[in-house]
Amino acid sequence: MDKTDLLILKLLEENAKIDTQDLAIMTEIPTVEAESRIKVMEKEGIIRRYSAVINWEQTGYTPVLAVLDLKVSPERDFGYDRIADRIARFSEVKALRLVTGAYDLEVLVSGKSMQEIARFVAEHIAPMDRIRETATHIVMKVYKENGDIFFEREVGERLPFSF
Repeated sequence: MDKTDLLILKLLEENAKIDTQDLAIMTEIPTVEAESRIKVMEKEGIIRRYSAVINWEQTGYTPVLAVLDLKVSPERDFGYDRIADRIARFSEVKALRLVTGAYDLEVLVSGKSMQEIARFVAEHIAPMDRIRETATHIVMKVYKENGDIFFEREVGERLPFSF
């Protein structure tokens, strides 16, 4: 993994549909080499998959998102890994992270309604062994996701400025 690989990854993260020729130009390597490097990173699991960032509000279907903060009793010899593995297997779970602070795990959950999310937490997450406490935060509006800003300022609109 060198600086060129890291640049390729950054460019693909910004735009997974970037043309390989454009990628080669931007990284100053031949197109064949860019393709080869990408294939190697896919095979090694560095590039896990390609995805789209969707502004669900514009589709008319807006899933409910919630952030669950979980306090967990770590397991001897396994820490948080086993409980994280169990939680990650639920289709409602979109992201799962070990974090610092008052809580141990941060879970991004998606559902059709707040009731569905509440039921998921009450029936599947809260009763799990090792879960000591949960805090559920409903996402009210998404302003930015994976680097994409979801709102546009009008042309010429000035931002407030103060000292």
